[in-house]
Amino acid sequence: MAETKVVCICGGGNGAHVLAGLAAAQAQAEVRVLTLLKNEASKWSASLRDSELVVIRRDDSSEIMAKPAFVTDKASRAVTGADVIIFCVPAFAHRMYLEAIVPHLERHVAIVGLPGRPGFEFQCLEVMRDAPCSVLSYESLPWSCRILEYGRKVEILGTKDTLTGTAVSKKAQLRFDPVAFLQSVLGELPALVTAGKFLDVSLMSKSFIHPALMYAKWKDWDGQPLSEMPLFYQGVSESDVAFLSAVSDEIVTTAREVGKLRPDLGSGDVDHIFPWIVRSYKYSVQDLTSLYTALKTNSAYDGLLHPMTKTVDGKWIPDFTHRYLSEDVPCGLVVVKGLAELAGVASPAIDRLLAWCQVKLGKEFLVGSELKGDDVKVTRAPQAFGYKALDEVSASL
Repeated sequence: MAETKVVCICGGGNGAHVLAGLAAAQAQAEVRVLTLLKNEASKWSASLRDSELVVIRRDDSSEIMAKPAFVTDKASRAVTGADVIIFCVPAFAHRMYLEAIVPHLERHVAIVGLPGRPGFEFQCLEVMRDAPCSVLSYESLPWSCRILEYGRKVEILGTKDTLTGTAVSKKAQLRFDPVAFLQSVLGELPALVTAGKFLDVSLMSKSFIHPALMYAKWKDWDGQPLSEMPLFYQGVSESDVAFLSAVSDEIVTTAREVGKLRPDLGSGDVDHIFPWIVRSYKYSVQDLTSLYTALKTNSAYDGLLHPMTKTVDGKWIPDFTHRYLSEDVPCGLVVVKGLAELAGVASPAIDRLLAWCQVKLGKEFLVGSELKGDDVKVTRAPQAFGYKALDEVSASL
């Protein structure tokens, strides 16, 4: 009989709900949920007293019903004795969770960023340097999903076909294969693919999509409220997609240059956004002719809207404080810009995007075309951790 694994899931949002349900449905898993927000922990715990968590798959209307062992806001309770700790929280909260769990690690453990997002590797090196842990980082969340009833019901809107991850650190002597275990939790899809280079996931991550599409939609906005909330992905124009593609081109160039200059840090093999969409959503995209048609016809994106705020007269204005900018810029776009700088790659499209984003966020990351702003220190760019060259990153491993 397989030995029971103690699984700690960090987070209280959409993805954490799905993962908690899928993991709890495994016969050989004791699932604990850690959310450091006390109101989330108490609300979810109350829901579990008289019901199971229901995970609904939109594609076939099937349901998975399971119940985590407990939900808590106490790291000591959730982490003690854990075999695997899975981060399913926004990137801005990663440091808070890392610092909370470190004092309570009792055994060699696998820490999984699902997603890890750009810069996760630098944060783990800093916070977890002496901890007996192996760290895995994945490029994105496995699904698009939404909570229907907090602590009780969550819906999977679409599932990626593949998901690429890489090992950030291999310091732990584990009694199980964490990738195989995670695959058993997720099921057949997404198929987990392992990349072997330190910076690969930061460069593979497509966290630039949200800022790029926000910029494309709102850069020329006249300030007048809209009568309806516009579609996010499926409402794109061909010029919007051309800009998105240009940003992706610069990241692909950066990845190739990192792979050439420091093959120990990056493989150089990073998909452009179009083949990535094809790879990730081949079963849910109806028209794979181009990036434009792939975005417009992806059923996993059905009904997803721009983040908006309702005005007093019932109309809508864009919400520039939403995580599409507030998280994806400092924990995504700024990171890849920082890697481009270390690799000596010019990035005019990224610079244009970042200059607009920092105005909307009231921050200064970019000065001219360089990451020299006062707010770089609050990002996960390599420069925020003191790295000035790729050689310095390599020497720190």
